[in-house]
Amino acid sequence: MASRNNLKKLLLTILACAVIPFSAYAADKPLWVTATGEAYQGEAETPKEVMERAKRDAQAKAIEQATGIFLKSHTVVHNSQVADDLIYAAVRGKIKETAVLNTGWDKEDRNLYRITIKALVEPVYPEAGKGLSAKINLSRIKLHEGEEVKIYYETSSDCHIYLFSVAADGSVTLLFPNSREQENKVSGGKAYEFPAAGSTVRLKAMFLPDFQDKSAREKIKLIATKKKENLLPLGFQEGMFQAYDAKSTGLVSDLIKKLNQIEPTEWTEATVEYVIER
Repeated sequence: MASRNNLKKLLLTILACAVIPFSAYAADKPLWVTATGEAYQGEAETPKEVMERAKRDAQAKAIEQATGIFLKSHTVVHNSQVADDLIYAAVRGKIKETAVLNTGWDKEDRNLYRITIKALVEPVYPEAGKGLSAKINLSRIKLHEGEEVKIYYETSSDCHIYLFSVAADGSVTLLFPNSREQENKVSGGKAYEFPAAGSTVRLKAMFLPDFQDKSAREKIKLIATKKKENLLPLGFQEGMFQAYDAKSTGLVSDLIKKLNQIEPTEWTEATVEYVIER
C-alpha cells in the first residue's frame, strides 16, 4: 500500500470480504495433557474444600497447557499468514475426561495439598454471532497503479480498531492507528472510512519495487478489541506508519499470543483481499 510519503505497498482488486467462521477451524483433535494443581488449607477450610480447590487448579492448568499446544500446532512461518491464522488466537479448551494420577499432602508443609491429573482437552472456538463482529470493504473493485482507494469498516459495538496492510512479499504495515492518528476508538453500528474525510493521507495502488508480474494480491486485516490494546512490538518507522518486513515472523506469533490473552468475545477480525493489475 502506498501513501504520498512514498509508503510502497500493494493495493488490489477486491476478491472477498468476510470474517472467517470459527467453526471452519474447529477440526483440531482433543489431546491428553498432565497437570498438577495445589491449594493451601486456610483456617476455616475443610480438607474436602482444599482438595476441590486443588482439583480446579489442576484443571485450569490442563486447559492452559492444551491451549498452548493448539496454538503451536498452527505455527506461523510467514507474515502473509497474518490474515488467515489469527483465528487460532481465539481457541480455548474444554475438559472432556479426567483421570487422577496421584494425590497427597506435602510432607514438609502439611497445609499444602497437591493433585496430579490426566485430562482430555478439546479445542473450543466462539460460536458465530457471539461477541464483537466487524465488516470491512474497499471503495474500488479494480485498481490500476496510481489509483486511490479507501477502506470502509463497521463494528457491532464500541471498540478499538487496528488496520494492517499485508503485502505480497509478506511485509506488514500498521496503517491505523499511526503517528498522526492515534485515537482508534470507534462507535458500534457506525460506518467509518480510512483515510477519513479531510485527511491529508492518500492510499494509492502501487506495485512493490522490482515486482515484474502483471498482477499481485494483498490483504487488509482489521482487528477490533473492546479495550485499547498494545498489540504489537515496535516495528521500523516508514513515514507515519509502523512497518514490519517479511522476515519478522515473530510479529504474527506475538500477535497471536497477545490475542489469546483476550477473551474471544472481546475481539474480532475481518479480512479483505484484493488484486492490483497493470
